[in-house]
Amino acid sequence: MTDTAQGPVTGLTPHITIGDSRGAEAVAFYTAAFGGVEQSRMLADDGKRLMHAHLIINGASLMLHDEFPEYVRPEQADSGPPRGVVLHLQVDDADAWFARAVAAGAGVKMPLADQFWGDRYGQLVDPFGHSWGIGAPLK
Repeated sequence: MTDTAQGPVTGLTPHITIGDSRGAEAVAFYTAAFGGVEQSRMLADDGKRLMHAHLIINGASLMLHDEFPEYVRPEQADSGPPRGVVLHLQVDDADAWFARAVAAGAGVKMPLADQFWGDRYGQLVDPFGHSWGIGAPLK
């Protein structure tokens, strides 16, 4: 039996790791910065770290959890800063979404600007090191 409250059952869902036991802080940030709506939250046995959280942002799922170095091989215990992935949000108003995220504490990685491919696009980095792209069609 599938429990749909656990999360999506189709598609591709980013499931990100949050370092330094800041998972709950990340849920609060993504709610404020990107209008996320928390669907579920499950604490680990220690009662502090997030074993699982599921948010809906802009109609799509994002899952996250705190880092658990005790469950991986010692040479992989520290996942290090996130690299190589940009979480992209295609939105109705890039300026409003970008401004809200910056106001919530995101740093500007690539300023929002009109791009040659027809979007208004820019990139941010969240307080946990994850990169986010925000784009909307040029009006």
